[in-house]
Amino acid sequence: MSRLIDNGISIAEAMRNIEDGKYVIPAFQRQYVWTMPQVEKLWDSILLGYPISTFLFWHLDDENTTWDMYFCNFLKDITFNSSRASDSPNYDLSAIDVSRTSTAILDGQQRLTSLYLSMCGQATIREKYARKNNSKGIISELTIELNKNKVDIAEDEHNCKKFDIRFTEKTSRTSDTQFKVRMLLDERLQRKEIRKSFIEKIISYVPEDSRDYARDILETLCVKIHDEKLIRYTEIYDMNQSDALEMFIRFNSGGKKLKKSEITMSILEVYWPSARNEFNKILTGVYDNFDSEFIIRASLMLYGNVDKFIINKNIANDLKNNWNDFKKALKNLADIMAELRIDLTRYSRNWNILLPVLYFIYHNSEYREYKEAIRIYIMRGILFIYFRSGTPGKLQQMKNAINEANYEFTVNMLDRIPTLTVSDGKIEDILNTEKGSTVAEEALYYLSLDWNNKNVRYEEDHLHPISRFDSTKPVTVSMDEWRQWKSLANRLPNLQYLEGRTNSSKSDMRLIDYYNDMTEEQQQRFRKQSMIPAEISLEIEDFGVFYAKRKEIMANELKKLLVGDKSYFC
Repeated sequence: MSRLIDNGISIAEAMRNIEDGKYVIPAFQRQYVWTMPQVEKLWDSILLGYPISTFLFWHLDDENTTWDMYFCNFLKDITFNSSRASDSPNYDLSAIDVSRTSTAILDGQQRLTSLYLSMCGQATIREKYARKNNSKGIISELTIELNKNKVDIAEDEHNCKKFDIRFTEKTSRTSDTQFKVRMLLDERLQRKEIRKSFIEKIISYVPEDSRDYARDILETLCVKIHDEKLIRYTEIYDMNQSDALEMFIRFNSGGKKLKKSEITMSILEVYWPSARNEFNKILTGVYDNFDSEFIIRASLMLYGNVDKFIINKNIANDLKNNWNDFKKALKNLADIMAELRIDLTRYSRNWNILLPVLYFIYHNSEYREYKEAIRIYIMRGILFIYFRSGTPGKLQQMKNAINEANYEFTVNMLDRIPTLTVSDGKIEDILNTEKGSTVAEEALYYLSLDWNNKNVRYEEDHLHPISRFDSTKPVTVSMDEWRQWKSLANRLPNLQYLEGRTNSSKSDMRLIDYYNDMTEEQQQRFRKQSMIPAEISLEIEDFGVFYAKRKEIMANELKKLLVGDKSYFC
């Protein structure tokens, strides 16, 4: 069982421990995310005598560390972007020597890093177009204004600073009354016997009416940094890395909360330090707009429990050791989607639909024999919004179904999953979707798959303009019919897939006028692509017949997408 010991040290001592390599950061909490204003307010809180919260330390020794455990040293320099947010790369991973390093910071990394950068490191501000102009940025210093007549703070700002503490834009332009925070570690301010005389020397540059103000600031800071034990911490002994991971996740509730995927990625890198680099090699080409979360979820689908978004050592090792097979499965997934004429890039942010197919391809080298069932699954998953809720459970459901089918992917397997079965009611639900809905857009896309061009931008559009139903009804149409038609005008049977530029020119043009402007060849192609039989009138007076007939045709086409050759319907 782990032992907990409470203790406290001064900020100066903590800085020395970081500088000497005694303190390190666990590899699973690697990003520094604080902004410049957060750092400034931390120092404001110290000056005001506010507590800076407690810290959680993990004691390291030969008993609980191994050669393949990785840690990170504290950042020595930091770059902030034009929004004054951290813009630095990850920490570098390295092994440790427990004869030199004894403590890993489980909670308090952001605060300790901020203090260390302020007093021992360097901050750079990268302006908006610095990368484009190959500019290295502006070196900045954290300073405190000692001349109260120059203090510039917003008195009425909510939660504002009480002292003028800020990162300078130009270190060469700091005035004699701007005290650089890094000076606090000067030996003359550490030693009590000479501290007062050195403070008097510093404030000799301050106007006389501000010297009491300046003296109070510097004396307070010296006490807070060197004399008081502001770093109050609990150190945990006899704890292994797995327990440390669990504790880190439990304590990850303050500050800028990490996404679960970020924590999972950091945990993965503990066991496989080059994971992020390997991921980046995959996330190119057809996978360019996918992200590391997709790969993490895929690895859980293949090697772990997809119902829980947690990477452990076994899963990490399985992924690392089978990395070539994993990459091959991703390539095969992209290939079969291309053969099915399904644009993989459409699902770069909605990739859960792809994971069962990836799992199947990984385990069955004869996956191409099941191409039609894969296509039907994709259609059902998309148009029935299979992953609208309960995603982890649904993924596990598909994984179990594939396992029970001895790694085959069949329509019969899909039919045993109630939410993926086809019925007239579900077809009707799709037909009743309206313009702007995901299902309507996806239905139009896949109903148009035989003729659309992936290099052309298409848009949803009304066949009979919806604005026409806000106008006067035709004299031959009853008011009840008109009201009913108006309620149907925005639904799928009155929608089409049009080239963007064609759509802009069509605008609110009457359907019959739009049609009559075409050549005979264009008219024939239009009716075929829009699923409108030659005998159906395009006049607004005949909208009822037009809608019913087109709905019937679209229903049959949807059944082909969702069922294939199997007969479900009389």
